[in-house]
Amino acid sequence: MKRTLVWDVPTRLFHWSLVACFVIAWLTDEGDRWRAIHVFVGYLMLGLVAFRVIWGVAGSPFSRFSSFWFGPRAALDYALKVLGGHAPRYVGHNPAGSVAIYILLVMAVIVGITGVFVLGGDERHGLATAVLTFDQARWAKKLHEAGAMLMLLVVLAHVTGVVVESRLHKENLAKSMVVGYKDTPDDTPGTQPRWRVAGVLALAMSGFGGWWFHYAFDRVVDGQGWLVKLESDAGQDPHVRFVGEHLPDHKIWRDECGSCHGVFHPTLLPRRSWEKLMATQDQHFGSDLGLDAATIATVLKFMVDNAAESHLTEAAFKIGNSIAVDQTPLRITETPYWVKKHRDITAADWANPKVHSKSNCAACHADADAGTFEDGAMHLPQ
Repeated sequence: MKRTLVWDVPTRLFHWSLVACFVIAWLTDEGDRWRAIHVFVGYLMLGLVAFRVIWGVAGSPFSRFSSFWFGPRAALDYALKVLGGHAPRYVGHNPAGSVAIYILLVMAVIVGITGVFVLGGDERHGLATAVLTFDQARWAKKLHEAGAMLMLLVVLAHVTGVVVESRLHKENLAKSMVVGYKDTPDDTPGTQPRWRVAGVLALAMSGFGGWWFHYAFDRVVDGQGWLVKLESDAGQDPHVRFVGEHLPDHKIWRDECGSCHGVFHPTLLPRRSWEKLMATQDQHFGSDLGLDAATIATVLKFMVDNAAESHLTEAAFKIGNSIAVDQTPLRITETPYWVKKHRDITAADWANPKVHSKSNCAACHADADAGTFEDGAMHLPQ
C-alpha cells in the first residue's frame, strides 16, 4: 500500500463548493431579505454542475465518469454487500456512491432550472422573466421545493453511505475529499493536482460573486437590472431588494390620489372596487373628492385598465384570487390576501411612529409608490 493522490484539486473544490451552495440555498429559501444570496448560489450551483460535466469527460482518471459508470443493479448489489459487512473497497467512487452522484447532479440541474423559472414567473426577474404566468409559476415553485427536498434526502443518504463505508473499511472518506490522498495498492496510478484548472474555477466563482454582490449593493438600477441597493434605517444593515417591473402610471391619477394620501396602484383592487369608489367619490371615506366628470372618467379608465385582473404584479395576482366574485372591497387592507400576508405583524409594529397606520404602505415597502410590492423590498422599520 502507498499514499496516492486520488482526488485532484478541481474535483475537491467542486465538491465542497456544491456542498456550500446547497447548505446556503437551504438556509435562505424562506427569507426575502436573503433572496439575493439564494439566487446567487442557485446560479452558482448550475455553473458548478456544468463544470463537473466537462471535468467528468476531460478530468483526472478518478474524476472521469468512465471510472465510476455503474448502473442501479451494481449499486444495489454493493449496498447489500455493505449491509452484510463484506463489500469490496474501491479507490475511487463505489457503485452506490456513483449513483448518488449522478442523482445529485441531475437534481441540482432540476432544482436550479425550476428556480430560474420561479424567479422569472413569480418575481419577474432573471433569465426567465415573464416566461411563465403567475399561476404556472406556482406549479414551478412546487416542483422546485419538491426537488430540493428530494435532493436533501439523497444528500443524507450519501452522507450516511460515506459514514458507513468509512467505518467498514477503516478509512476517513470525508478527509480524503479534503486532502485528496488515500492509501492504495502499489500499482495504483497517481493523479496530478491540476492546480491551474482549480485556479480558473476559483477565479470564475470569485469573479461571479464579486460582480453579483457589487452589482447588488453598490449600483442603483432604474428598472433595468435585477437588484438595487435599499437604503437602511439609521444603525441598520442595508439589505437587497429585487426591482419590480415599471408599472403603468398616469399623472392625473397620481396627482389627484396622491394629494391626500400615498398613492395605491390600481393593481391592488379589482375593477369593480375602483368603479364603486369612483361612483361614490362624493362620499370617499367621509370626504367629498369634488372631481369633475372629465377627471373622474380619466382616473377611472386608468384604474380599470390596470386593476388586479391585469395580473401585472404578484401582489395583484394574489389579491385578485383571494377576493370572492360576490365581494367588492373598498379597502385594500380588507382583502383576504392582505389580511393573511400581514397576520404576523405585531401591534407594536403597527404602533411604531414610523408606521402609525395600516394604510401607510411606504413605511415598510420601499416600492409602495411604484406599486410593485416586491417581497424583498419589505423591511419593518425599527
